Amino acid sequence: LLIGGPLPAQLPAATAWADMALPDVPAGLPSDVLLSRPDVRQAEQQLIAANANIGAARAAFFPTISLTGSFGTASTSLNGLFDHSAWSFIPQVTLPLFDAGRTRNNLRVSEGQRDIATAQYEKAVQGAFRDVADALAGRATLVDQLASQQAETDAEAERFKLSNLLYTNGVASSLDQLDAQRSLFVSQQALVQVKLALLQNRIAVYRALGGGWTDV
Repeated sequence: LLIGGPLPAQLPAATAWADMALPDVPAGLPSDVLLSRPDVRQAEQQLIAANANIGAARAAFFPTISLTGSFGTASTSLNGLFDHSAWSFIPQVTLPLFDAGRTRNNLRVSEGQRDIATAQYEKAVQGAFRDVADALAGRATLVDQLASQQAETDAEAERFKLSNLLYTNGVASSLDQLDAQRSLFVSQQALVQVKLALLQNRIAVYRALGGGWTDV
């Protein structure tokens, strides 16, 4: 046996698809949730070490938008950041990024180190928004695929039901019945694959958001 021993008397029950469902992605999810991503937090700590004003850094490089639209897919604002497959956010700087008044600390941190910390922060923020945009785009595609595949599976189920009825009444052959059954099984397997891909995508969205959205 693959388990290396006898099977236990009581095996755990199989988990239904409904029990494996993850929470739906909410509408109007604020971009502030991305501040909990490890890469963004690390980049902010590097800016702090370089004596940066984090409020000014966020104003300069972190778009304050809703990530999701009314159906939990990417919002217009999020898609607008990548209209031409490139970052199009225009910084709105209202405060100096580095406090020139901290003369002692300024002597300890070179201008080059500040430039590096700033560039790394900008890169981390852009990467965070790109990850979310890609994951939500994949979700929208999979939701459409699920609806299409479910409709096909329902149609194949009706076809098999009719074929079985015709066979029972001697109108159709067993070959017709088996062909309808095979088509139903193929469609059901495809439906399972789409559902699995949707679950995997939900995990990707959860990861891109820095750990989820349940506390938002």
